[in-house]
Amino acid sequence: MVTLITGASTGIGAEFARQFAALGHDLVVVARSADRLEELAAALRAAHGVNVTAIGMDLSRPDAAEQLWQRTTGLGLEVDVLVNNAGVGTHADVADADPRRLEEEVELNCRTLVGTTARYLPAMRARGAGAVVNVASTAAFQPLPKMAVYSASKAFVLSFTEALWAEERGHGVRVLAVCPGLTDTPFFELAGGGAATAASGPLAQAFTRTPQQVVGHTIRALSGHKSSFVDGAANAVVIRGLNRLLPRRLVVALAGRLIHG
Repeated sequence: MVTLITGASTGIGAEFARQFAALGHDLVVVARSADRLEELAAALRAAHGVNVTAIGMDLSRPDAAEQLWQRTTGLGLEVDVLVNNAGVGTHADVADADPRRLEEEVELNCRTLVGTTARYLPAMRARGAGAVVNVASTAAFQPLPKMAVYSASKAFVLSFTEALWAEERGHGVRVLAVCPGLTDTPFFELAGGGAATAASGPLAQAFTRTPQQVVGHTIRALSGHKSSFVDGAANAVVIRGLNRLLPRRLVVALAGRLIHG
């Protein structure tokens, strides 16, 4: 069993690698930071005796999915589980942000995810077995001021994954979108613009989950039949409840306050 995980050098991606390795899966771990990947790969080989292939590459490049597929195909690797975890956010008004960074955000969060899925899925369908896990976000359920591109990209991921779930139901391929809320990872530090400070506030911290919790929940959910789930009971209640009960403009304002303080 081979599991390919993108964005595997830190946070949720690294935790996916740890938990799948503990289940005995061989791994392909992919991220921009080759050094961190090699450290993780060495630790997992030593701890679990699994094969780990580390591929350092920039997944925000337009040809990233094709290059990754060519690399794994050339190595003779048959991917059974695809975890599209790589993603990035930008904390700023669109008018103040670097346009190139916003474009790279769309490339990574949307285009590369679609590209990897479309390349690895046909072989899974032909075998009548496999799984695709796409990491969306609770940001998928409402726009987020100052993270407009990120929330829009995650809405895309959720919609794409749920449609894919319906397409693959009769073909033996499990498809699942996980929607984490605030998680204890370096994500907000990388987003910049004061996001890390806002995410450390008392209100935000009350909803924060660990990567271990998110990944454990996801692996358990793979044995079920849902197309998607919101991680964390508090997150699920708030996200589902607010979107059903309140006007959308008020939900947007509240979401911005929760994330940004």
